[in-house]
Amino acid sequence: MHLVTVATQLDQWSLDFEGNCKRILKSIAIAKSRGATLRVGPELEIPGYGCLDHFLEGDTILHSWEVLATILQSEEAQDIVCDIGMPIEHKNNNYNCRVIIHSGKIVMIRPKMWMANDGNYRELRHFTPWHKHRQTEQHSLPRIIRNVTGQDYVPFGDAVVSTEDTVIGVELCEELFTPASPHILMGLDGVEIFTNSSASHHELRKLNRRIDLIKEATMKLGGIYLYANQQGCDGDRLYYDGASLIAMNGQILARGSQFSLSDVEVITATVDLGAVRAHRTTSSRRMQSAQSEAYQRVYVDTRLDGGQGIRVGDDETKGTTEVKYHTPEEEIALGPACWLWDYLRRSQQKGYFIPLSGGIDSCATTVIVHSMCRLVADAASKGDEQVIADARRIAGEPEDSSYLPTDPKEFAGRIFHTCYMGTEHSSPETRKRAKDLSEAIGGYHVDLNMDTAVAAVKGIFSLVTGKRPQFASQGGTSAENLALQNIQARLRMVLAYMFAQLLPWTRGKNGGLLVLGSANVDESLRGYYTKYDCSSADVNPIGGISKTDLKKFIAWAEVNFDLPILRSFLDAIPTAELIPIGADNVAQSDEVEMGMTYDELSVYGRLRKVEKCGPYSMFGKLVQEWGSFLSPTEIAQKVKHFFFNYAINRHKMTTLTPSVHMESYSPDDNRFDLRPFLLPSRFGHQFRRIDELAEKLPNRATQPGNDKAKVD
Repeated sequence: MHLVTVATQLDQWSLDFEGNCKRILKSIAIAKSRGATLRVGPELEIPGYGCLDHFLEGDTILHSWEVLATILQSEEAQDIVCDIGMPIEHKNNNYNCRVIIHSGKIVMIRPKMWMANDGNYRELRHFTPWHKHRQTEQHSLPRIIRNVTGQDYVPFGDAVVSTEDTVIGVELCEELFTPASPHILMGLDGVEIFTNSSASHHELRKLNRRIDLIKEATMKLGGIYLYANQQGCDGDRLYYDGASLIAMNGQILARGSQFSLSDVEVITATVDLGAVRAHRTTSSRRMQSAQSEAYQRVYVDTRLDGGQGIRVGDDETKGTTEVKYHTPEEEIALGPACWLWDYLRRSQQKGYFIPLSGGIDSCATTVIVHSMCRLVADAASKGDEQVIADARRIAGEPEDSSYLPTDPKEFAGRIFHTCYMGTEHSSPETRKRAKDLSEAIGGYHVDLNMDTAVAAVKGIFSLVTGKRPQFASQGGTSAENLALQNIQARLRMVLAYMFAQLLPWTRGKNGGLLVLGSANVDESLRGYYTKYDCSSADVNPIGGISKTDLKKFIAWAEVNFDLPILRSFLDAIPTAELIPIGADNVAQSDEVEMGMTYDELSVYGRLRKVEKCGPYSMFGKLVQEWGSFLSPTEIAQKVKHFFFNYAINRHKMTTLTPSVHMESYSPDDNRFDLRPFLLPSRFGHQFRRIDELAEKLPNRATQPGNDKAKVD
């Protein structure tokens, strides 16, 4: 017996009920056009997953019911089983639910049982988990649904759906990742098709975890697994990376794109229930199945094979598919670029503006925008009507225009604006690099000197106080030196916003530009930037990426995007160029000023967040990793120096520019890294314990035969 199943990934937008409804209906229509009889969509797809505290509003649930009523009455939703996500209030508690519908009727409602409640997720803040396992209750439907379906009550709880030819079970996102996943017990009780509706965000080097879990589940248990994930930016810091898939018996049959500008993508596969049943004939599985507790079955009068029995499948959807993973460099090129496109088109702005410094960070941000323009051009070349319409609107073209954004450089010239803000401390090399990079990708570039503005601010201070601050190289104190650097950095922010608001006007266009920031995750962790400087922007595409990964990305883009200019950025010494060159003619160096390398910062970041290390345990781990080339005392000094600077700069996280989440050790104070912003910078007890231990440990760094290890 053969049947067609389907998984969907949608680019939803939180609280965009009309748009979300259209995309859901379009996905159902595409599924039916391919002969599908079961459609599953992403988590909370009706209101959008990222509504956050809007889930606590009754309006969000009310409007979700209204959208569901529209879907139930639609022609698209007839003669197909649909698994649709929305929040539902049951007995005065909010639940994250899947609503199973068929031909204008609600079959059952399955609430989520295990919640995602760490890292970027706070589901327990908004929803109650359903802990009555294998139990259901009757849910009283609102009047708007009763008028449509003629039903007063439907089953609500942990049950499975039984058709004439198979049994379907629901597993919701986080439930796949739990040690005792529901699919295990459901599979032992005869469930053959598992649906999983997810809102899983992108993170560098993460996708394989998700796919490995699904392959392992269906390999050991047997069964068909339909995984539907959201894709795109739904209004917050996360990029949901799609990669919806269909798996059977440990093999991937079909997989959606991980990075795409499409609003709706549907994948289908022809599957064989007989293969599932054959896979489950092992003796041990039969013994465990015979002992398993039964799930309540909710019956729906349909067959997923459409009553056709055996039939020939589509050549494009049968057999297995090879799982290909993007390299981290490709992920950096694609993930933030897709996120930037969603943010731009939904914010109704006319493009992006970036202050180009000639350094690696603003260079990386610029190349990501170039990648976005390439994706737009590629989608337009393939006839994506939504991308073309959005591009015309952003570029200021009328609705009836024939303009096609098929040239990424030409499109960048319309929507991407760059500016080099030089001072007397800026070098000709950085100025030229900024200009050449903008020209290479087609940006609209402005070059200016801001010495007059800096002198004006310094003059006001001197007029009021009678004192004139000096740089350290000119005999000034550290306080004077820092203040004079901060003047330049903060004035750049002021100028950036002025140019972002008025540059389109100077070119005869309406609207404003979004300002892009360029502080990487390591600098944010260390606090190596000025509060409210040009890193303070509207959005920051590299704020979740380490300096180490950014360098690798630029090296990759030099070749794959054919941008030879990028080599000069890789060879340049990272410098802020905010102070005069000293008597030794050595330029200001970021790593020298920080007192640590970017490679070391990445190590500190992972230990602090991922390994959950405080100062003492970080020291212990680093003695094991670095003890062959550094003495315990040297390691102790490095750890203390990092935590001191981390503590005194933690307050900057409260004003960090929103950035797309990309890294597991992000210090983002918004939701991912919840810690105080006022910390005891000397860590008296912790540092004393480190010093005591460092004195007792032997120094292995001086022993012969110990090669110096790399800090990766």
